[in-house]
Amino acid sequence: KGETLLALQWKKKENFPMWYSDVIVLSEMISYYNISGCYILRPWSYKIWDLMQGWFNGQIQSLGVENCYFPLFVSKDRLEKEKDHVEGFAAEVAWVTKSGDGDLAMPIAVRPTSETIMYPAFSDWIKSHRDLPLKLNQWSNVVRWEFKDPTPFLRSREFLWQEGHTAHATFDEANEMVMQALDLYRRVYEELLAVPVIPGYKTEKEKFAGGDRTTTVEAYIPQSGRAIQGATSHHLGQNFGKMFEIKFQNEAGKSEIAWQTSWGLTTRTIGVMVMVHGDDVGLVLPPAIAPLQCVIVPIISKHLTDEDAKEYCEGILADLVANGIRAKYDDRTMYNPGWKYNHWEQKGVPIRIEVGPRDIEKQQVRTVIRSTGEKIDEKIDGLGALLNTKLGTIQVNMLQAARKTRDEHLVQVTEWKDFVPNLEKSNMVLTPWCGGEHQDWEEWVKNKSREESLAEGEEEDAQTATSVAAKTLCIPFTQPDLPKGTKCIASGMDATCWVLWGRSY
Repeated sequence: KGETLLALQWKKKENFPMWYSDVIVLSEMISYYNISGCYILRPWSYKIWDLMQGWFNGQIQSLGVENCYFPLFVSKDRLEKEKDHVEGFAAEVAWVTKSGDGDLAMPIAVRPTSETIMYPAFSDWIKSHRDLPLKLNQWSNVVRWEFKDPTPFLRSREFLWQEGHTAHATFDEANEMVMQALDLYRRVYEELLAVPVIPGYKTEKEKFAGGDRTTTVEAYIPQSGRAIQGATSHHLGQNFGKMFEIKFQNEAGKSEIAWQTSWGLTTRTIGVMVMVHGDDVGLVLPPAIAPLQCVIVPIISKHLTDEDAKEYCEGILADLVANGIRAKYDDRTMYNPGWKYNHWEQKGVPIRIEVGPRDIEKQQVRTVIRSTGEKIDEKIDGLGALLNTKLGTIQVNMLQAARKTRDEHLVQVTEWKDFVPNLEKSNMVLTPWCGGEHQDWEEWVKNKSREESLAEGEEEDAQTATSVAAKTLCIPFTQPDLPKGTKCIASGMDATCWVLWGRSY
């Protein structure tokens, strides 16, 4: 209590879970709360979410999606209307049963997702083909009362997300929306967070409860050797439309059921980005979502006073801001330059700009790149435009580096004997498969891989959400060639596709 820690206490390679906890606290992203699984998002992490929101809103609005807000609570009868859907969430639903000293006549659920909250309204609003498509999105919090070991950003009892919900006149229109949303998720990870993802379909076993088909983007965490579901976009078919009587008259005057989609992206994105890019000093932020992209630190000494540095540094700051860069001049006098360097490195600021007395004499600055440690002296004339370009280069290079690492852990396997040994090497494994509908064989692989891994000495903690078992991540959209007669790795039946497996969060 009260002790100031200036450096991380854990190394990323030595104790990854403790390193992660260390990083998100010391970088001022997270504070812990007195209810397990609930966390305080401090301004540094919330600004990242804010920047993602701003980008995403611009994209979905160009697709005709409008923002709205629906209530947090859902009645028991509505939540339980769709049998498969409620069974998929039953263990995680939090219920309100009391008000003051009295019991409620009927328990009210806190939303785990909003299909059953929104769709009765869809039924009221949609009467004709002229009312379609209906495309809505809401930014909200949801509660899923996880019983496994919670992890900030990745697995928490309350989290922030956006959830899109649309209704369409045809299957194909709904399917187009599903793919448009999924591609936006791919772009969030790759263009904003510099994290490569693999888009694909979920198997029947892994799809959204009550939905027709689920698409996903899957990311990879090199240090743990685990995959993580990045975001999902669901084709709901007409299932919820039938349950909630979302009907419309088509152009011929006949009654039809609407086709629907739902799609969601959560604050899990931030945790994935931290895990992929962070190092033993702290965060390493991609410029696109860095709350500050550049920080100016004057090297105050007997050779350079605060007053002498002020005009020079403020001129640089004005140039950066004029070039659209999120920048700050750190003129705090109670901290020395070394402390400031450490502070902003922990927080992952992409470029540090150092200004000493010789720099002022030469009309230059020293730039230090957070992701590489590279130090370069640059003239102040045209500095804003130069660093704007440099930030773009850093963004591209971070994605390329993460993709190279991910691809080194992506292997194809056609025989079972090679499957678990590749999991042990922290790989994701692409195998021939008899089809996403074969849930029995999927379960067989999960159980068999776990059994063989435990026999090899792997350990798993019953309290945590991670297992040594393999699970299907997706059936990738981009499929390698599948020669005729290739057999499924588990069942021995003819393979119909390649499926991606991995240990997963």
